[in-house]
Amino acid sequence: MQHRIIVLGAGYTGAIAAGRLAKRLRREDVAITLVNAEPDFVERVRLHQLAAGQDLKPRPLPAMFAGTGVELRLAQVTGVDADRRTVAVADANGTAELAYETLVYALGSGWNAQDVPGAAEHAYELAGRAGALRLRERLTRLDAGQTVLVVGGGLTGLEAASELAEARPDLDVALAVRDGLGDWLSPKGREHLRKVFGRLGITVYEHTDVTAVAADRAATADGRTIPAAVTVWTTGFAVHPIARATTLEVTGTGQIVVDGTMRSVSHPDVYAIGDAAMAMGPGDKPLRMSCASGGLTAWQAADAIAARLTGGKLPATPIRYFNQCVSLGRKEGLIQYVTADDRAVRAVLTGRLAAVYKELVCKGAAWGVANPTFGLPSRRRRVTRARAAAAPGLPVSASRE
Repeated sequence: MQHRIIVLGAGYTGAIAAGRLAKRLRREDVAITLVNAEPDFVERVRLHQLAAGQDLKPRPLPAMFAGTGVELRLAQVTGVDADRRTVAVADANGTAELAYETLVYALGSGWNAQDVPGAAEHAYELAGRAGALRLRERLTRLDAGQTVLVVGGGLTGLEAASELAEARPDLDVALAVRDGLGDWLSPKGREHLRKVFGRLGITVYEHTDVTAVAADRAATADGRTIPAAVTVWTTGFAVHPIARATTLEVTGTGQIVVDGTMRSVSHPDVYAIGDAAMAMGPGDKPLRMSCASGGLTAWQAADAIAARLTGGKLPATPIRYFNQCVSLGRKEGLIQYVTADDRAVRAVLTGRLAAVYKELVCKGAAWGVANPTFGLPSRRRRVTRARAAAAPGLPVSASRE
């Protein structure tokens, strides 16, 4: 009997985890199924480029996983029964139920309208390819001089505003931020950000809380109205709702609570990675939802699963941050170096060199999905059948076969 591993979601984290497990375990011993609704890998960190009119390189999942031993199941996940250890899926042929011994939950997150009136109906989002394409199509129908308002001062908001302003200099691009512009950056980082935004002609509304969105405007908490032919909402992410409907222990935001190996604290046969996981980083602070966090959690989970199934040593690699990479159009960038727990330090990299750096990071992230062990030789270890058959979480004394 093969040990059945199901990975839900083929974003950065799920695709890395599936590929890394296939490199760590013998094909005769495991059946790895990767479930994803779309046939292509989506470079989420480039969706602002897609919205701005650029075409991204196609990355079909069947080609990416050809010859790896990972079975790709194109289907929509509709439910998880963590007690019965089954996953419900739906595709063009109907519905089905998949059984697992180990589940890797990597369904990630989508945009978060935060219950702001009108946001869900009138705003555009960049959390998925469908949203980016919808925004792209809308932008093609805007006349010169019309306003595009980006709401949200995080990395996504900064990248979206600068990308759109560079690609469409005929439009008036504005950014509304709840606090100060780039207030988490170092003084040098903030100075560079303001300089680039000024050069691109972006209007910045600082200390502005958008409280309602209409088709042609946004309202703020202080009673102002900001005209906007298009409003782009980038104020944060909300995790996929399926986990909240299970018996898994989740946080108030619906993230699955995990230990240091990304294992569910309530169901030891379930691992959660990326945005779906409430994982703690340096300083006992929750990891932020980001590609930077996601890849690390995927490696940790895959190596922990392989170790537990083969009797190997559990990974002890600390998860930490090094920098925050921000593209400011195609010619400018900002690399803010940070402490292990993600606090800005004085050092920054700016300008054209920073743009090249960020582009290499994006290319490296996509390359890492297809090469989850970085192209290095990897020994596939034999699964100990006694361990695979044992109740999850219980110690097993059987020797490796």
